[in-house]
Amino acid sequence: MKVRPATPDDVPDMTEVLNAVIALGGTTAHETPKSQAQVLRDYVDGPDVLSSVVAEENSRVIAWQSVGLWKGDPHIGSFTAPWLQARGAGSRMFPLTCARLRERGIGYVIAHIRADNVPGLAYYARIGFRDIGHDADFALGDGRKVGRVHRRFDL
Repeated sequence: MKVRPATPDDVPDMTEVLNAVIALGGTTAHETPKSQAQVLRDYVDGPDVLSSVVAEENSRVIAWQSVGLWKGDPHIGSFTAPWLQARGAGSRMFPLTCARLRERGIGYVIAHIRADNVPGLAYYARIGFRDIGHDADFALGDGRKVGRVHRRFDL
């Protein structure tokens, strides 16, 4: 597995991974598929993107992690192809994400994780994020309350 900064050429694979995660449900607050243009702008080279890295196998992106400004704070999102989860891609991407943020003078990063996303909660705890809040009333578009846990990692 190779970990490296994301480029615009990665967007088709990144979009496929993200949309597979969205379609599966249960691990992201995103509910509608994203276009390649949205993924490029929001997660790779848009004005609010602070870092974007990918993990690839056989020259294909299997996971990615992006940090962007949202409501004034750096927020992280991590996405792994559902058929390849729990193989260490997230843990391998995070050191590069941290290095890129430190280079930009960023001192922390925030994760908002659905409270029912057990693998996501475990992942962010394992890499050192600490709880800073909880929103028990966070609901999906259909009104289902799933809650959300807010975590922070200090760089």
